[in-house]
Amino acid sequence: MSVTELKERHLAAIETVNDLKNRLKHKRHSLLDTDIAGYARSQGTTPVSFGATDLVCCRTLQGHTGKVYSLDWTSERNRIVSASQDGRLIVWNALTRQKIHAVRLPCAWVMTCAFSPTGQSVACGGLDSVCSILNLNSSTDKDGNLPVSRMLSGHKGYVSSCQYVPDEETHLITGSGDQTCVLWDVTTGLKTSVFGGEFQSGHTADVLSISINGSNSRMFASGSCDSTARLWDTRVASRAVRTFHGHEGDVNAVKFFPDGNRFGTGGDDGTCRLFDIRTGHQLQVYYQQHSDNDIPPVTSIAFSVSGRLLFAGYTNGDCYVWDTLLAKVVLDLGSLQDSHESRISCLGLSADGSALCTGSWDTNLKIWAFGGHRR
Repeated sequence: MSVTELKERHLAAIETVNDLKNRLKHKRHSLLDTDIAGYARSQGTTPVSFGATDLVCCRTLQGHTGKVYSLDWTSERNRIVSASQDGRLIVWNALTRQKIHAVRLPCAWVMTCAFSPTGQSVACGGLDSVCSILNLNSSTDKDGNLPVSRMLSGHKGYVSSCQYVPDEETHLITGSGDQTCVLWDVTTGLKTSVFGGEFQSGHTADVLSISINGSNSRMFASGSCDSTARLWDTRVASRAVRTFHGHEGDVNAVKFFPDGNRFGTGGDDGTCRLFDIRTGHQLQVYYQQHSDNDIPPVTSIAFSVSGRLLFAGYTNGDCYVWDTLLAKVVLDLGSLQDSHESRISCLGLSADGSALCTGSWDTNLKIWAFGGHRR
């Protein structure tokens, strides 16, 4: 068979695949007779209301000299860890603004950080393609830095995200620009499982975000530059359990819904979406039309404890609070007096749902406290 014939067959196969994708998309839409907002309106659901003191900026954490890229809360809600382009990892006392640790990292280009379940260790990773583990109880060196207690090496691309398996100090999952996710044994520093890569059901572009199911820690979701989110089972590393389509650009953020049966996504197309892991259906799209037709990408998302609120950070500095039932913006933190002056790069909710922390390219973190009600 000639090269020309092979090229023709390849093009024909691509057309066939694209046609099947379109037919599948239309079939999926035909099965969805409504979305969450439509059903909620039919039931007479009233939107969440916010008063002037219901969500206010109570503290600004200043100390980084570069863009803040990632943050995480401890389970007891009194500490926050943040990673910045200044090459430092800072552990903050969220109640007093005090810096508990300010660690200079081996690689300045850090992109992600996460506390272990007990809060005794921190994991971080970035352009060095390594996930470094820091024991916060270790003795500091003469410069006041904490030594790296373990380096998880094996990715062939940057480490974009990391998260400890809930209630397990010895296992964490990373996502990488090499198109894979990896489950690591922190004790040995070895890979336990690899998700994607050479397997056909894996991502076909950089993995940007991961989220482990709080109700079933064997399941986790990942978002990628291939415009899809995928669901994985750590017991079946060879293939994704399900692939979720809908976004028309990079999927920058994924986050499980509190009940574990759904997860949210945020993408470069300026939308947040809610998917059901049992049916594979898209349940809702969260999109705010802008008058100038400029659609800012979504960088990060989080759900309130009940799931009634969805917090979404955008590249233009907006931070919307969505009513997940009615798909309406009930508050924009970016419009408030104490808002960030640049892109919202990361955000996270405290374990008890009493406070939201946002990180920005303006080098600051802000803690927003719920006043009148918490949902």
